[in-house]
Amino acid sequence: MRTLQLIIFSIIAFAGCTKKPDMTAGNNYTKDTTTLKIVNTDTIRYLALGDSYTIGEAEPLAESFPYQLTDTLKNLGFKAQNPLIIATTGWTSLDLISAISAHAPLQNNYDFVTLLIGVNDQYQGGSQTAYRSNFIQLLHTAIAYAKGDKTRVFVLSIPDYGVTPFAGGEDATIGPQIDAFNAINLQESYNAGVNYLDITGISREAATNSALIAPDGLHPSALMYAQWVAKLFPMVIARINKAN
Repeated sequence: MRTLQLIIFSIIAFAGCTKKPDMTAGNNYTKDTTTLKIVNTDTIRYLALGDSYTIGEAEPLAESFPYQLTDTLKNLGFKAQNPLIIATTGWTSLDLISAISAHAPLQNNYDFVTLLIGVNDQYQGGSQTAYRSNFIQLLHTAIAYAKGDKTRVFVLSIPDYGVTPFAGGEDATIGPQIDAFNAINLQESYNAGVNYLDITGISREAATNSALIAPDGLHPSALMYAQWVAKLFPMVIARINKAN
């Protein structure tokens, strides 16, 4: 967690010199500021939807990006409940739809929702057409749970596992396929008006930095999740503060 804190402190210092998030990389589609001032003092409720990348497979759950994000909010003085996570290793977009339907009824009052899904659609050879349809449905579901407010939904792009030891040097094949699925979730996120964070570039840094890979040789390490959170939390805080 010390690494994450150092990253956060650097961003806080930078935030003092700018009023808007970086829009050049397609990170989000809102015009919110990245101020870290605590405006909203209500208890924050967070729903995380996804697969192994959301539960932090091969790392302790506390090091997953939803928990690191929640801990960051708490450390900055926000009141936040632990995230409700609906995610399991191996889930495709259709599996996630089915799991949400089978889950105990959820209230539509989450302050924000994250959605990261699609790697298993690619890995299992699923069609991009089916993924698009499923992803659109999941976007509608996420928006409904986020108080019906599209600006409370944050989509993360699919990481590129092609650079990991697990992929066995097949990065030239896997990478373009991941890009194709990400092109779909990027376009549909834009159409829906939700926030979008591209973390695929960070995942590809693992090609030259083994510290970004978990002990299983496939999933992100706690350090990589911390880098995702460093980009995600200013977007989330901007939206939370806007609500007050």
